[in-house]
Amino acid sequence: MKRLENKWALVTGSSRGIGQQIAWGLAERGCNVIVHGREARNLEATLAKLKAYDVQAHITTGELSTSSGISQIIKQAMDAPGPVDILYNNAAIMSKNESIFTVAQAEWDRVFQINVWAVMALCQAFAPGMRARGYGRIINLTSGIADQPNLAVYSVSKAAVDKYSRDLAAEFKGENVLVNFLDPGWLQTDLGGKNAMYPVEDVLPGALVPALLEDNGPTGRFFAAQDFRYLER
Repeated sequence: MKRLENKWALVTGSSRGIGQQIAWGLAERGCNVIVHGREARNLEATLAKLKAYDVQAHITTGELSTSSGISQIIKQAMDAPGPVDILYNNAAIMSKNESIFTVAQAEWDRVFQINVWAVMALCQAFAPGMRARGYGRIINLTSGIADQPNLAVYSVSKAAVDKYSRDLAAEFKGENVLVNFLDPGWLQTDLGGKNAMYPVEDVLPGALVPALLEDNGPTGRFFAAQDFRYLER
């Protein structure tokens, strides 16, 4: 797999779980990492391991659940030593397990704020710079969830991410800003639960594939992390 020296990646929700694994995996490939957590103290474990790689790290903090928090994250990321070349929209929340007929508007708003609106805001903030530089990789996490009406809010939010990713990819067609969406698989994380099919480490190396695409490679595509388990780290 190719190297990413001199590139900078922003990985949301990289204090633990999937985002932490992605941050470490990118660093293994020589990529500088902008880590994100709600509070700086939550990033200590991620940063400690990043020190083992010959890369730079930059911290961003803020809540994706508020417009002010998103603005804070964007400002801090733009203060990094280098521009965001790779945007990994990893952070997401699960919806309540309840009947599809009784879901309140507030629950749709709560989940869409983090899973959809925050993703769009970060893309709007960083994608124009990618266009200007003629290079960008945007990876939005999706889900393979299906046929679970009691989790419709979560699944619909991820379907929205898929469609937005395709439309954004079309906007940048032929400009080497590649926009793809990745299903990390059912992993043993706080969101996936302890009974999930795979340990969180199983997200690698597959999650790195859309970040490592060659210039003018596939865009607007679905990737599944487990499809690339045969690749070497």
